[in-house]
Amino acid sequence: MLLSTLSITACSSGGDDEATGTTGAAASCAPSSGPVTLTYTTWIPNIEKVVDVWNKANPDIQVKVQTGPNGNGGTYANFFNQLKAGNAPDLGHIEYDALPSFRVQDGLADLGSCDIVTQSQSKFIDWTWNQVTFGEQGHVYGIPQDAGPMALFYRKDLFEKNNIPVPTTWQEYADDAVKVKAAGGYITNFSQSDINQFAGFVWQAGGHWFGNDGTNWTVSMTDDATKKVADYWQGLIDKKLVSSVPPWTPEWDNAYNSSSAWTWVSAVWGANSISSGAPKTSGKWAVAPMPQWTAGDKAAGNWGGSSTAVFKSSKHPYEAAKFALWLNTSTEALTLLNKEANLYPATKDGASLPALKEGVEFYGGQQIYDVFAEASTQVKPDFTWGPTMTKTYTDASDGFKKAVTGQETLTKALEDAQASTITTLKSQSIPVKE
Repeated sequence: MLLSTLSITACSSGGDDEATGTTGAAASCAPSSGPVTLTYTTWIPNIEKVVDVWNKANPDIQVKVQTGPNGNGGTYANFFNQLKAGNAPDLGHIEYDALPSFRVQDGLADLGSCDIVTQSQSKFIDWTWNQVTFGEQGHVYGIPQDAGPMALFYRKDLFEKNNIPVPTTWQEYADDAVKVKAAGGYITNFSQSDINQFAGFVWQAGGHWFGNDGTNWTVSMTDDATKKVADYWQGLIDKKLVSSVPPWTPEWDNAYNSSSAWTWVSAVWGANSISSGAPKTSGKWAVAPMPQWTAGDKAAGNWGGSSTAVFKSSKHPYEAAKFALWLNTSTEALTLLNKEANLYPATKDGASLPALKEGVEFYGGQQIYDVFAEASTQVKPDFTWGPTMTKTYTDASDGFKKAVTGQETLTKALEDAQASTITTLKSQSIPVKE
């Protein structure tokens, strides 16, 4: 994917950007002279504890943390307003699916000429690096922070009690849904609003919702892989084999806490969501690889994950990049981020953190993070997010809510979301090819 229609601020001495043909002063990647104070905005819980470790060890590069709501809860809107006003922080917490929005608005510093950044590429899981480079050779628009590889959370006790095999394929999952319904439960709860979860299903299936040829965007939310996924879940909905409780509500928690919902195909961070939302079920859950479309395949989707980006207006991109690299690659920082905020690292070595090699009591002592470590290596590297994902998610969710009540289908919801997305891109003067 290329985004070369936009002016890029390179982390170099200035002048022409040969990769894109643009001209303009570029931020220097040379170290600043004298002490530096950086500002960093994020919503990571207890991030102050992590930053304190950096500040104590780096008296000449101090970081001031500013915390706020999650990205779509207000922080992204604040970032865009700050960029427009010229008072954005040096660094910002930006999820992978939101990063293109800042890229098309030319709000990110390009760290591609910073040696300390480019030399770190091998430390990160390949697909996470692609998320922050957009496939542009020699350009980097953020440092990967965490990942959301997906797997199957399931009620081991209920599957064993009812002699139902743990599904390894999506066909087996559908077959099990019938057996679970006969036993008085639902195989899972189909989310009306977590379109990024559905995108994770499509990602696993090989779909590509967005693309960019260097000039124009393409939107393909109705490609063959997406239609296959939509038809599959539509079938489960039509047969009433899944529940449709609104997610992230007390009712949703109760569905798992009361043993009504037996599985959840979710990301690594879902481990904490289940343990906190369904405490009565401690010791009864386990984790298995995500079901496959073809028996024997090994593909996983991803749901979530974020980067630490340096904004274009930062006067200290070198120091900002240095802090971002420490935050997301050092064993000390990664250990703290996992302990304090349950972040799953985007680095290859992160899977070997002692905390991620231990058995988890809530999951019967299973070393569940081994499953996610394997899944993270099975995520396809070429899935591309579009530049207006918040609007795309909202439009698709509107249709999904109608689909679970039988008013329309998931495919129709995706068709409408695609049409709306194209209209939104055009309204923002973003080139799009129909």
